[in-house]
This record gives sequence, C-alpha cells and structure tokens, in this order.
Amino acid sequence: MSAPNKSYDPVEVEALKPEEIERMRDEALAAFAAAGDLDALAHAKTAHTGGTSPLALANREIGALPPQAKAAAGKLVGQARGVVSKALAARQTELEADRDARVLVEEAVDVTLPYDRVPAGARHPLTTLMERVSDVFVSMGYEVAEGPEVEAEWFNFDALNFVPDHPARQMQDTFFVQGTSAEGTATTGDESGVVLRTHTSPVQARTLIDREPPVYVVCPGRVYRTDELDATHTPVFHQIELLAVDEGLTMADLKGTLDHMVQALFGPDMKTRLRPNFFPFTEPSAEMDMLCYVCRGESVGNPDRPCRTCGSEGWIELGGCGMVNPKVLVACGVDPEKYSGFAFGFGIERMLMFRHNVDDMRDMVEGDVRFTRPFGMEI
Repeated sequence: MSAPNKSYDPVEVEALKPEEIERMRDEALAAFAAAGDLDALAHAKTAHTGGTSPLALANREIGALPPQAKAAAGKLVGQARGVVSKALAARQTELEADRDARVLVEEAVDVTLPYDRVPAGARHPLTTLMERVSDVFVSMGYEVAEGPEVEAEWFNFDALNFVPDHPARQMQDTFFVQGTSAEGTATTGDESGVVLRTHTSPVQARTLIDREPPVYVVCPGRVYRTDELDATHTPVFHQIELLAVDEGLTMADLKGTLDHMVQALFGPDMKTRLRPNFFPFTEPSAEMDMLCYVCRGESVGNPDRPCRTCGSEGWIELGGCGMVNPKVLVACGVDPEKYSGFAFGFGIERMLMFRHNVDDMRDMVEGDVRFTRPFGMEI
C-alpha cells in the first residue's frame, strides 16, 4: 500500500480501476450463481467477501488516495460490494429453500404404514407370578435365597430327612447326574451322588448351614422330576418355598402367613385350611387348601351353581406345609431345643393354571408368543 499523496491519481492504482472493480464484482456474482449447495456457497462467500477477497483488498487501497479522489473510489467500490452482498443473500435464501424442500421429500414419513410390524414382546407369566409371590414375602421382611439346580444328593435328600430307601430317591422319580470315578471311568447316575434338584428345599438347608437363626427366606426356582410332559405334568417346573426359623414359632404363625399370602394374591376375603399329611422334612405336616377364588365355596352342595375350578368342593389344594422336622434342624446345625420353624411350598405352574384358567401345562413351555403376550410386560 502506498503512502498518502495529494497528487496521486487513482487511475494509476490497478485495483481501483472501474473495469477491475466490475470484473471483481462479476466474478463474485458468477461464483455465487455456480454454488450448487450451501457448503459451496460458504466457500464462495469467503473467497469474494472475506478479508482477503479482491474487493476487500481494493477497499484498502482507498486510504492511500488523495482526499479529492477518495469519494469517487469509495463510491465505486461500495456499490460493487453492495451488489455482491445482495447477490450472496439471495443465493443463500434460494439454496436454503432447495435444501428444505429436499429434506421434506427425502425424510418423509409415511404415517399410513403399520407401526407395529415388530410385535411387542412379553415376559413369561411364570416369571411374573414367581416374582409377585416373592414380593409378598419380601414385604413381610423375608429375603430371597437361591441355590444350584445341580445339587448334591445330601442336600436334596439326606439333610431333609429322606431315608435311603425313600421312593423319591429312585431313578424313576429323580434325575441323577452321571459322574466319574477315581479311576476316571464313568459311574452310573445313582452312584454319583449328584442330582437335578427335585424341589427347592435344598436351598433352605444351605441357608440354615450358612446363617445363624433367625432365618426368614423365600426360595423360588426351577426343579426337575422324571414326569412325562402332558396337560398336567412336566419334567421341568417351578416351585417357591418358604422357610422361617426362629425362637417360639408355632403352627399359628404358619397359618397366619398362609392367610396373608392368599389374601395378597387373591383378595382380602380369602381363607385357608390345613389338612393332616406327611412329609419327611416337616412334623407335623399338612396340605394347605385355599377357598375357591371363583365360587368362594358357594358351589358346595349347590347343583344349580357348579364350579369347574374347584369341582364344587369349595376348596383348592395349593401345597404342602408344616413345622420343620427337628431332624432337619439338627442336620443343618440348628439347636431344635432353642429354635423352631415352619415351611411350605407349592408349584408355580399349578397356581398359574387355576389363577388364569390355563387348561394345558404344555402351553407354558412351547414358547408360543400367543400364550405369553396376553400377560404383558409387568415388572
């Protein structure tokens, strides 16, 4: 840039010649018109309106002109820059409109398409029901306890007072796991001492061994028995059992706990009753029945109102219960002179069948979403 000079002729400054200003302006207009998108226009904007653009550099040369020449040169450059700015704004508006129109086409959503082409899933009702029953006891202060499904025979039978010749310990009733002898040869199943647990009671035995009383646990889980799969039996099913061991527990505590459970699950007017029975791990033992949740006992002796659910008996058998046998307490290292306890258990499949009128147990294991979907996604 040259220093101020009163006699300096602007015509001698190449960048300020009228034909040069017009050329710079026309090049800028052509560049804007040629920009096919907003990114290209941004590059053209920098090249023709930025601080190092030809028109910007020409504008700087005005400072070196004598006073009488500055006005004419400034007007010439200013007009050119104004035209360029207007052309830039107009082209930007045009390209933005094109972009918005293209987005509307390319990102259009057909709202008439079905929204549920991928059907919603559902939790298995056995899982939902097992967790709901567990929650009833957790709200009473119980803890959820779990154990292995492949279990030592001692925990599954011996610790629970099953005598060596008990029918349940035979291979026609229990799945034995094949083992390996000390010599490395395979042993028969009944010699391995390992079984697929036939009930969740081994979890109770493990809990008593691991903890000092008082113990209040609920034990849900999968169990195995050598039953054929049919409408009312399955070789793999689910149980939930409860164990309470503390000082001074009686059958009255057991009865009150059972009443609370059925009332929480089936309604406040539900009742239970106990019928004498025998189980190796409880003494005394009982079968627990609950009032039929459909007829509420009104079908008994009433031929005009038969009840399919309870067979017009007024009661539904739910499971076995009783006071923990002192032999079980001794086997698990608990002093029966100081502590007593109660336990009960029932099958989740059975409860699901009469609670939701499921006729065939095979529907629960076939994996058909048409069975599970009506139960929804309750968590």
